[in-house]
Order: sequence, then C-alpha cells, then structure tokens
Amino acid sequence: MSTPGNRGGSARRSVDGRPEASTRRLEVTVRAARREDIPRVWELLQELARYERLEHIVSSTPERLAAQLFGHGWPQVECFVAEADGIIGGYALFFGCYSSFRGRPVMWLEDLYVIEPWRGAGAGVALMRALARLAVERGCARVAWDVLDWNEPSIAFYERLGATRGTEWHTYTLAGEALEALGRSPQPG
Repeated sequence: MSTPGNRGGSARRSVDGRPEASTRRLEVTVRAARREDIPRVWELLQELARYERLEHIVSSTPERLAAQLFGHGWPQVECFVAEADGIIGGYALFFGCYSSFRGRPVMWLEDLYVIEPWRGAGAGVALMRALARLAVERGCARVAWDVLDWNEPSIAFYERLGATRGTEWHTYTLAGEALEALGRSPQPG
C-alpha cells in the first residue's frame, strides 16, 4: 500500500544527507514494509527504545521482527514505513485485536516513530493517516495505543490528530517471572 504524505516542496538536507524538517513539508510516501527494510526498521526501533528510555527491555532481534512481519506467526504484525527521497525516516508497527463489546476488530499501534529531523514535517501524520485508512477499510472500531505519561510531544501530536486520552481504564502488564509463574501454575479443580 502506498499513501502519499503531505506534499509541498523539496526537503532541505541535513549533514548526513537525510531530508530534514523545515517550514516546508516532506514529500513522504507511506508504504508497507518489505523484507529488505528490516535493517532500517530495526535501527529505528532501537532509536525509539532509546528515546523512551526502554533499551533495557529490548530482547528481540531483526530476525524475530522479520518472522513476525513476513512469516505466519501469531499475532500477524504489520508495518508501514515513511519514505522520502529513498530514505526511510519513520515507521508504524501494528496488529489486529478484537472488541467483544463492539463485535468489531481493533487496530493496536505498537510503535510509531519518526526520526527527529523529520518531526513536524508531515511524516508522522502521513503514517497515522495510512493507519486510519487501513483501520476504516478493515472495519475497525478504533485504533488504540499507549503513550508514556512524560512524552508530552507525542501526547500533543496525537491530540492534534483528534485522539483522546482514556481516563477510565488502566493498562496492566503481566510479564517476566510473574507471567511464567502463572503460566506454569496448576489448573484448579
């Protein structure tokens, strides 16, 4: 799937040759990730982990990511990349879930990341627009995601798009030793 992003002129170049944000918008194309994109998506995923101060929990590998994206694993994970001038500067990693109350699918956005020089130049909006279009196509009741409470730039970005912050629900996590212990505990009865 290829979705044009915000158009409006050519991007300036930064020292490393990548397009950088300016008062103009990048000529961004959003498309489904391909197998050959895995090294760049993996690099961006690690940048996201550093930004979120969560490097210590990254235990995956590029190979495991590729297997989830292009294999027949569960859940089926999908990825859009934002590209300008042949350079991938952002990605959105997502998968489907289900809302029992609505009786419809839900799209879960696991990661949305845009390199710093591209922020404010339309790449994030283009990725979210592509995700929203796909969710509508697939009949999803909503798109949902988590945001760290200190990540004010991301919170402001999502709210500008019309997203609302939940106040009635709390996210819980069962992981690591607690997950293993519960999973190994005997079935009652």
